[in-house]
Amino acid sequence: MSRGLPRAVKDNLEKCTLSTFAAVGAYNRPGKSFRTAHYIILITIAWTGLFHAIFYKRGVRPWFKLRNGRYEKIDGDPKHWDLTECLKKYYADQMPAERKNLEFLIGLRNKIEHRHLPELDPSLYGECQACLINLESLITSTFGAAYGLAESLAVSLQFSTVQPEERQRAARNLARSSSRSVKEYVETFRGSLPSTVLTSMKYSYNVFLVPRVANRISAADAAVQFVKVDEASPEELKRLQQLNVLIREKHIPIANINLLKPSEALSRIREHCPFKISMNTHSDAWRHFSVRPASGSPNPERCTTKYCVYDRAHNDYVYTEAWVDKCVASFSDPDMFREIVGRAPTRRAVA
Repeated sequence: MSRGLPRAVKDNLEKCTLSTFAAVGAYNRPGKSFRTAHYIILITIAWTGLFHAIFYKRGVRPWFKLRNGRYEKIDGDPKHWDLTECLKKYYADQMPAERKNLEFLIGLRNKIEHRHLPELDPSLYGECQACLINLESLITSTFGAAYGLAESLAVSLQFSTVQPEERQRAARNLARSSSRSVKEYVETFRGSLPSTVLTSMKYSYNVFLVPRVANRISAADAAVQFVKVDEASPEELKRLQQLNVLIREKHIPIANINLLKPSEALSRIREHCPFKISMNTHSDAWRHFSVRPASGSPNPERCTTKYCVYDRAHNDYVYTEAWVDKCVASFSDPDMFREIVGRAPTRRAVA
């Protein structure tokens, strides 16, 4: 399988393969402790090995250089590029969803190295699965189908009926003060992504397992089937689109921690703005910036989650500190105030 490749390429491909199998094994292992953390650590090692193999294949030494142009060494061996440096060299100024997926997991790995990671498995499944599929895709596109890993991996069995409870438990655990920095990292990173990346399957892989009913043995040889949109028949595509509309799920912050009710957000905005601000003014702002749907929308959850989140339990909206900062900056500028509200601002009385 590896015939004809230089030794450095073969060694790094083997490192990639073994680390990937270990990562998937750790994630699919029964139990509920440290699965995602183990997966992230191992899959980043796998990606590093893959990039090193690609660079060696191109005749590029993935080694750090000193200012004098010599290669940096550790214990006599060249210091190889870490995964962050590999992303910079491979993608340059391009920012595809695959790169953002890896940047997200690298940041989370750095958090893991310094503190306990709460039980996040239900919340991070999409990013973890996309990372694995992206790795498989890059291996086969660069080295050929013979190097693919998919046939050696199996779909993990899931107790799908307990997923809602698992998600709630993950949210509660992540809400603890000891986990706050991890929660803030996850929410901030996801909130900073453009919608084209956030909804990309290459950033976060979100699918739904639908039971298949077969009326003959030959049609039931696979219980789970992945259907590519560009290969689906018109009838199947229509059915999948209808399912997607019915059960589509959007990434939202994991727990409504440190989020503000409308009255609380308004109070905070008033504290720092020189002009009079009413609840109607605040409503003008969220409409102007399209941070949430109008009242009565059939899809109330479609918010710009960096600023606003739909609270399904209370059927209302809560706002972030970032939203308060945006409103204060916007309303403190008379021209922007007029653009948002449609009238000139009125200075509030100073006590």
